[in-house]
This record gives sequence, C-alpha cells and structure tokens, in this order.
Amino acid sequence: MNRTSPRMSLRARLLLGAILWTFGLFTAIAIVMTFVIRNSPRAPQVFHHIFSFHLPGVLFAVVCLIGGFMLVRRGVSPIRQLRARLGDVHAGRQPRVDGAYPSEVQPLVDDLNALLEQREQMVARAQAKAGDLAHGLKTPLAVLINEAARLEAAGHADLAVTLREQVERMRRQAEYHLAQARAAAGSETLGRAPVRDTVEALARTLHRLHAGRGVTIDNRVPPDAVVRGQRPDLDEMLGNLLDNACKWASSRVIVTSAIDGGEIVITVDDDGPGLDPSKRDLVLERGGRADEASPGTGLGLAIVREIARLHGGSIALDRAPQGGLRAVLRLPQ
Repeated sequence: MNRTSPRMSLRARLLLGAILWTFGLFTAIAIVMTFVIRNSPRAPQVFHHIFSFHLPGVLFAVVCLIGGFMLVRRGVSPIRQLRARLGDVHAGRQPRVDGAYPSEVQPLVDDLNALLEQREQMVARAQAKAGDLAHGLKTPLAVLINEAARLEAAGHADLAVTLREQVERMRRQAEYHLAQARAAAGSETLGRAPVRDTVEALARTLHRLHAGRGVTIDNRVPPDAVVRGQRPDLDEMLGNLLDNACKWASSRVIVTSAIDGGEIVITVDDDGPGLDPSKRDLVLERGGRADEASPGTGLGLAIVREIARLHGGSIALDRAPQGGLRAVLRLPQ
C-alpha cells in the first residue's frame, strides 16, 4: 500500500522561509557594512551615530517583528477559511464554497464551484429520469389492478389474487430499484435531513394505516438530530423501518436517536413477537423474508440497507427491550 509522507504545513513553510530570508538579509547587510568600514575611515563613527539611539531602534525592531508575524498570519488565513468552507460544503451546510480568496487560490475555488454545480445538474437529471420512470409504471400497474378487480367480479377469485400478488411484486421491485437510483444520486449531493420531523410525518401516515390495530408511535428523537443527506432518502429508510415495526408490534413502537462519534444512531423498537437471531441477516437480504406466509416481497429492509450503505451508514437488527425487534440505523451526522 502506498503511503504519502507527511508534508510540511503552509504556515511552517512561510515561517521557515521568512527566517531563512531574514538570515540571508542580515548576512548581506553585514558583508556590505564590513566592506564600507574597510574602505571608509569615517564609517564607524557614522554607524555609531545611527545606532546610538537605542529606544527608537528597539521600537523599530519590535514593529518589524510584529508586522512580519501579522503578514504571515494574514497570508495563511485564506487557507484556513477555505478549509472551513469546504467543511461546510461536505457537511451539507452550504452548497458552494463562498468567499473571496487570493489570486493563486481563487481559480481553484471557481473550478470547484463549477464542478459542484455540474454534479448537481447531473443528479437533478437522474432524479427526473427516475421520477419519469416511476410515473410511467403507475398507469400499466393501475390497469392490471383494475383487471384483477374485473376478474374477481367475474368469479375468477383465484386468478385475481394471483394477478394482484404479481402486480404488488412488480410494484415493490420497481420501488426498490427506483429507491436505489434515487439514493445513489442523492448520496452525491449535499443536504441535511431532520430526523424528528421525518418521524412525525411518517407517524401521522402510519397511524391512519394501522388505526384498526391501535398501534402508537412514540417519537423520542430530539429536535436537533440531523443527518447528512436528502430528506426523501431518510423518508424511504425510516418509512420502511416504521412500517415494518407497526406491522408486527402489539401496541407500541418507540423511536429514539443518539450521537455516536460522527454518526447519528436511530433506534426503532417494537413490542411484537421479535425475530429469531438466525433470521436477522436473512431479512436484510433482497427478497429475504422471515415468514413466507406473510404478505410482502421481502424488499423493505433490503432497501434500507442499500440506501444506508450508499450514504456511508449501516443497519443492524437486535432484540428490543420490550421483547420485539430493534432496528438500529446508523447515518453520518
């Protein structure tokens, strides 16, 4: 493995250069003064008269030292500013590198901003294509659903059930691949997604879907919990986790979050029957299902895992304190 040797910082280089330049200047001055003294008998008296004023000389030296230090400090300040702005872009707080920089640095900043804009446009086009594909699939699938209803009305119940199952499978497959495409595009863009707002919005929808079972979602996520990424991707991941938890919970789902280093750990607990440890890895695989008799295609948790990986995160399953299943989603803060 190739390793780059540590390089001297810009500040250290400027300081070392200033020291070397100062020593060289003093040496040159000493040579000139020696030459002048050797060739002019009155030179020592003149130099003595010039340097006999100690206080002005000391003040002048102090002013030169302070001025040189301030110039070096100001010279490296744009580099520190650029590093801070790049950190803001990387964290999703800013879409561009703002600020004015020295002529040696400004072209690099301009090229970087142009690259960010070009990538944003490419991602926007990719997302538009994914949206067009999803919209194009809706109509044929809706037609098939209507045909299933007609078959059932005509007395072909078994055929209608089979058709509905296959349509649902196609829909989930399309959602899976579209979610992957959208997440791959979204992982290249920068943004900040609030976790608590996402959980609240999903909870309102899921309460209506599971109103007949009386399942409640307890949102304990603090308001300042924010992950790096796009809001639709966070909606997709938490939507699958919460829907799965509500599907199996007896009465309650609890969502919490905590900061662990540079990651936000989002935990979704339910009080359902739980999951055998031997099947936890299986349900994270594409098409893997713990209960083959239950409805679904086994893609929900696989979607969560794929999107989390694209964003530099992970998903793991464990036993919840309430006895059900615990899903632990880790995402960059």
